[in-house]
Amino acid sequence: MSVGRKRTKLVGILMMVNFFIYIVIEISRSGHQERNSSKKVIISNSVFWKPLVHIKPYWNREQHKLDELYNPVTAALYNRTVMDNINMTTMYTCEPNSQLKDEISNFDSLPDRFKDFLTYLRCRSYPLIIDQPTKCQNKPVLLLAIKSLESHFDRRQAIRQSWGKEEITGNKTVARIFLLGKSSPADDFPNLSDMLKFESEQHKDILLWDYRDTFFNLTLKEVLFLEWVSKSCSDIQYIFKGDDDVFVNTVQVLEYLNTLDKDKAKDLFIGDVITNAGPHREKKLKYYVPESIYEGVYPPYAGGGGFLYSGYLAKRLYNVSHKVTLYPIDDVYTGMCLKKLGLAPEKHKGFRTFDIMQKDRHVTCAYKNLILVHSRNPQEMIRIWSRLQDPELKC
Repeated sequence: MSVGRKRTKLVGILMMVNFFIYIVIEISRSGHQERNSSKKVIISNSVFWKPLVHIKPYWNREQHKLDELYNPVTAALYNRTVMDNINMTTMYTCEPNSQLKDEISNFDSLPDRFKDFLTYLRCRSYPLIIDQPTKCQNKPVLLLAIKSLESHFDRRQAIRQSWGKEEITGNKTVARIFLLGKSSPADDFPNLSDMLKFESEQHKDILLWDYRDTFFNLTLKEVLFLEWVSKSCSDIQYIFKGDDDVFVNTVQVLEYLNTLDKDKAKDLFIGDVITNAGPHREKKLKYYVPESIYEGVYPPYAGGGGFLYSGYLAKRLYNVSHKVTLYPIDDVYTGMCLKKLGLAPEKHKGFRTFDIMQKDRHVTCAYKNLILVHSRNPQEMIRIWSRLQDPELKC
């Protein structure tokens, strides 16, 4: 083909491109004018989002409201931004919800723990009574964050003396923090505030928030901890978060972290993963959730007392938690937040949340290559840890 013909063909193509751009601009301008004249955005008939007409369970309805708030399409329907949408609502009020009897048909017949949880469901802001703002000033690699109760002095001390020691192993520094809420006198708990204050002064490892520390409020503890990490421990690389009745082989945790590449480490979240689960409907069970509160299958979640994840992911989980309605089971709630991020926890065989075989419970070598075993009392924690540290141990 001659140079002249090539040049003519190129000019023709450029003219077609310019014509196409002109058409697109004119259509856009016309749509903009139409929106300004009617104060609404014109949306195609083939919308990619539409509201659900009728949702029965209360939690699902509350979640749908959040989805609407954070959806740019629904914000545009009212000529607002997503932030305008959020700022115009009272989704995060700490006032008790007085409309629950109208919103949940069987509210009066629900167990008291549900009434209490639902009444303050939208509140996520509670004062921090005891803080440790300098906990991460030495830039630890691993933070052990342990859920505890005010009265569990013996468990906390056993953890300090065993797997929860704050020390440097190799070139990795390990830090420890205990997460607590207030035990209510209404639940017949004695006032332990003076003892807790003394404990905090001695060990500098207590975080205490001014909210009622109940099983359903473990989800609140999760969100408050993620907020604290984002503000006071933002450079932490890895977090183990678990209960105060588990045994953790911290040495094995550090060895596992040494094997990770950068891509794996960024969105790390491992534990004993439960899939294809759903709410229990038997009222006598600890994890009972009635049909009027929630319907659907749970996303994959790591349960059983502990999981290991990256500090980078912790900050992402905190940010996305604002888009997920609090749920009364904290493990499931974390799975919901992961799903909102497009992630899922990874199952790791080192997490034995349903214990090991009975014949191996007293065999020290059975714990050597594990990360977590549930559950162990304070004496067992100290015994297993001390035996694992024996330099003459051969497995």
